Amino acid sequence: MLTTSEEGKCESCSCASKPTSKEIVVKATEPRKRIQRRVVQQIPDEQLKDPLINEAINKLPPNYNFEIHKSIWRIRSAGAQCVALQFPEGLLLYACVIADILETFTDAEMLIMGDVTYGACCVDDFTARSLGADFMIHYGHSCLVPIDRTSITVLYVFVDIQIDPKHVIDTLNRNFDKSKKMAVVSTIQFLNTLHSIVEVLNKDGWDLIIPQAKPLSPGEVLGCTSPPLDTSVTSLLYLGDGRFHLESIMISNPELPAYRYDPYNKSLTQEYYDHVKMRRIRFEEIEKARKAEKWGLILGTLGRQGNPAILSNIQKQLTEAGKTFVVLLMSEIFPERLGMMKEIGAWVQVACPRLSIDWGYAFPAPLLSPYEAAVALKSVKWQENYPMDFYSNASLGPWTNNHPDNKVKITRKKPPAKPVA
Repeated sequence: MLTTSEEGKCESCSCASKPTSKEIVVKATEPRKRIQRRVVQQIPDEQLKDPLINEAINKLPPNYNFEIHKSIWRIRSAGAQCVALQFPEGLLLYACVIADILETFTDAEMLIMGDVTYGACCVDDFTARSLGADFMIHYGHSCLVPIDRTSITVLYVFVDIQIDPKHVIDTLNRNFDKSKKMAVVSTIQFLNTLHSIVEVLNKDGWDLIIPQAKPLSPGEVLGCTSPPLDTSVTSLLYLGDGRFHLESIMISNPELPAYRYDPYNKSLTQEYYDHVKMRRIRFEEIEKARKAEKWGLILGTLGRQGNPAILSNIQKQLTEAGKTFVVLLMSEIFPERLGMMKEIGAWVQVACPRLSIDWGYAFPAPLLSPYEAAVALKSVKWQENYPMDFYSNASLGPWTNNHPDNKVKITRKKPPAKPVA
């Protein structure tokens, strides 16, 4: 994978004028009663204006929205006694400050979960519940696991990050032809800024679209889930740092030139991905797996990564193909561990598809994703455009989480009682 940089510089950043709207009045055919709408503010006003809470919030970065007022109100309303806080590694440095604030202004005990959290698929409500938590706050990711399918009450805090929209707008104006249709995507932290930028630029004659892979939010992409784009789109822009999420939509749309605007260093780069090499390696691994007689099935136990319904589907396919198999539960998957079981000729991991795509070549035996296993077992044909649909509602088959066959509703139970001292 090669990356070249073409930094988008702007000599001056001028604020875009606020969009105006034209009011259209339609005369009623007969007199109508005017209905007064009543807007209910859920968070109490006295809490929003509490000087002590606001002073505590000032200890956090002003451009990061950790939704402290909402968290305090939700914890109080739920009468929670023990709250588990789960952060991705990039936000873990704020964990102690947030825990102190929430403990100070609620009657609940805070429990910081320190295990690695790669994404929203790692929301670990099961562990939180086993530790006695009756409420959980998951930071930095969208609600990939719906709140009606978690074992305890979960509040998702997206952590909206404010960036400089003027620089993004000026950079695009200097580097791209506004008449060409471009798709723009991001992660959940920058979606608010993304939508406001698109609104401003489209009013100025740009042809920007915000694609969506439901159930994700419009414009949101994950490392395992991104939408295929219409042929009228000529390029795509990713607003965010790193390449992991960007590569997902690049894999879904291998013919499109891709660009990344990094909001932290304010740079614009064109990004490249060796699609031919990736597809060749993955197809070779599938061919090797077809010759294996004994398979190993791995159900990921890191948060909600592993879906037992997908595992059952693969077990059924293997049984029908006359293959023998063993099932392993693993939180993280390493080549050295799997290498100890030399009798296994092929592995299938129900955890993260990108583990197979990005690192499968490093394992001693083929490590397939559920989609690749379906190809190896001839349940589906090899797709020329590798599908990135692991959480998409419009997935190609039952190797994905939101396929109708694989949706499982969790019945909430009360957390175990704490032992009496």
